[in-house]
Amino acid sequence: MLSERELAFIAIHKDSYPRVYRFVRRRVESADIAEELAADVFRVVWQKRGDEPRSDLAWLLTVARNLVGNAYRSRDRQQALQEKLRAAAVVRGGDDSGNVAVQDAMAQLRDKDRDILQLAYWDELSTAEIAGVLQCSESAAKVRLHRARAAFRKHMPSGAESITAEATTQKMGA
Repeated sequence: MLSERELAFIAIHKDSYPRVYRFVRRRVESADIAEELAADVFRVVWQKRGDEPRSDLAWLLTVARNLVGNAYRSRDRQQALQEKLRAAAVVRGGDDSGNVAVQDAMAQLRDKDRDILQLAYWDELSTAEIAGVLQCSESAAKVRLHRARAAFRKHMPSGAESITAEATTQKMGA
């Protein structure tokens, strides 16, 4: 049986989620990010609940605006890091280096694909260790790693086939 507080939260979510989602969706580049941020708004509502959870739309949209701002700052930091890594690759290996191609391909990957490749190649973790970090089964980690490698290959420029798997590993880990 649900408590009154839980029922009140469900009512707030049911009544407000569509408006919160639309508010967030107009401010971010993808529906997936909008769904995640809208869900985070209600996570904050749940965490900050008192005897009566706050339900006024203005407060919910303020929380949403703050979360959108956090998401943009996080994205900007990620882009700055990628630019820094690219610049370091150019300095180390020259502008036509395989390092630059690898860095550019990595920058184009989804965060999840980039993370698993970094775990495998930069951190030199085994599939079992990757599974532990990602909190999934070893077979799921193998599948994710396989998919990330395929996505990486798609983003490598044509003519980059000469970069062998061993060289790619060294470039990614450099």
